Amino acid sequence: MQRLASSRRLLQAALAPVRAQSSLSAAAAAAAPAPENAFAAAPKMPPFDYTPPPYDGPRAEEISRKRAEFLSPSLFHFYDRPLNIVDGKMQYLFDEDGRRYLDAFGGIATVCCGHCHPDVVEAMVNQAKRIQHSTVLYLNHAIADFAEALAAKMPGDLKVVFFTNSGTEANELALMIARLYTGCHDIISLRNGYHGNAAGTMGATAQCNWKFNTGVHHALNPDPYRGAFGSDGEKYARDVQEIIDFGTTGRVGGFISEAIQGVGGIVELAPGYLPAVYNMVRKAGGLCIADEVQAGVARTGNHFWGFESHGVIPDIVTMAKGIGNGIPIGAVVTTPEIAQVLTRRSYFNTFGGNPVSTAGGHAVLKVLEKEKLQENAFVVGSYLKERLNKLKEKHDIIGDVRGKGFLLGVELVTDRQKKTPAKVEIGHVMNHMKDMGVLVGKGGFYGNVFRVTPPLCFTKEDSDFFIEAMDISLSKL
Repeated sequence: MQRLASSRRLLQAALAPVRAQSSLSAAAAAAAPAPENAFAAAPKMPPFDYTPPPYDGPRAEEISRKRAEFLSPSLFHFYDRPLNIVDGKMQYLFDEDGRRYLDAFGGIATVCCGHCHPDVVEAMVNQAKRIQHSTVLYLNHAIADFAEALAAKMPGDLKVVFFTNSGTEANELALMIARLYTGCHDIISLRNGYHGNAAGTMGATAQCNWKFNTGVHHALNPDPYRGAFGSDGEKYARDVQEIIDFGTTGRVGGFISEAIQGVGGIVELAPGYLPAVYNMVRKAGGLCIADEVQAGVARTGNHFWGFESHGVIPDIVTMAKGIGNGIPIGAVVTTPEIAQVLTRRSYFNTFGGNPVSTAGGHAVLKVLEKEKLQENAFVVGSYLKERLNKLKEKHDIIGDVRGKGFLLGVELVTDRQKKTPAKVEIGHVMNHMKDMGVLVGKGGFYGNVFRVTPPLCFTKEDSDFFIEAMDISLSKL
């Protein structure tokens, strides 16, 4: 509580200039018209003391040719001219020509400490010099130390950790555990949710863009912006009860959801929804699974895990992305009682808990604490969100600004009343921002939502530069 109070004081200090600037800007606008070339010059990127070594590898054209010939045809890329990113340092990326870009996407909400953070790199290199891989059939301190550190971040009795290689694997394992523990196969997930691209998780995913199969009950999405009941979480929750009553035997294996839907367009669940649904699911014998692959690991700022904002404690928590800062690692955390179900057979993961990955993951947790990156996500993320809301007042194409910390969404619409997705326009804005040195993601079912998920070391100056670039790009539409 003391840390949160301190963060709030810092936030108030950070936001004071924004509010003052807003008042001054309004007065200035009334006093004089803007000059004709107001947006002619690109904003100046904050200074950064790093120069990448010269790159003499293949150019973008050659890589694109090889990618088209040898890699999956399902792969796609952003931008009219794909970027060849060859170097990264903290919140910045560098292309083949050494040009610097502000990274506001963080490798899809994955890089939390910053690109190539020296502490994380050092931990991995040191471990790799001793032993890169053996097997979990032997003892090694790296996996045990990281498991202990992760368990210390969890509430309640959530203290048994299973390591995997990705968020998809973690969610697959969580679904299997829930079905084994309850003896029931039915799973409920949310429409617009995304949980992975393997057989089981693809069933739980509820966007046709990302799935080839089905087999899971999908409940009404408690979306405050586009949903039928606005921000009334309990009304949305009634649909879950109806699924249990009319779509199952009255018992379910589990319920899985994100606290903030990432791929779905940074959609925050309506207040009151998760407590009501968790109660319903548990009464039906099911387990509650929190998918923290994107919202977890300090990204939302106000809490370390996204589900904590809703005042609930899940039975199973899954995570990936941020726990490794780009290392391919995932994890499932559950209670000792639930974990026992996997002893009925021999559950094994060859690379889950790899010494190099877990050494790096443990270093990530230490950096988050040492550099107070959760506090930074809260203070600077709130500052950035307020500035985005000021842009919304200026540009009618911005229909909604949402999210927490450094998990923010900006939805573009061509008509605010009809909420018509601005699917073409967002591409133009992204390309303009890239030309000015800003990289940002997009998502949502219609592909019209900016996903602003930078590394947690993102600064107030970075935020100002980001806002200027977005403002200029929107003004060019």
